[in-house]
Amino acid sequence: MSVMHRKRRSPEQIIAQLREADAMISAGQSIGQVCQKLGVCEQTYHRWRNQYGGMKANAMKRLKQLEEENRRLKKAVAELTLDKQILKEANEFLGNG
Repeated sequence: MSVMHRKRRSPEQIIAQLREADAMISAGQSIGQVCQKLGVCEQTYHRWRNQYGGMKANAMKRLKQLEEENRRLKKAVAELTLDKQILKEANEFLGNG
């Protein structure tokens, strides 16, 4: 029994492979044949299709930008929350609260 090693693909690679799959399916190949050529199981193919099916490269780029901005904003909120907690504790310690 052979063990398949998992290969991580970037969203851009997945979108490119979905485009390639569309071309192969249009040429008359079955989903099973396409999955075999792409080196993924049908479950992975369908998950990719659901997740990235309608995306173009520019939409993926925008999604990455929004995810980065979201990460940055979450970090800023966490830092401000910590600052607020420190000030509250200092105020209580000094007897002003």
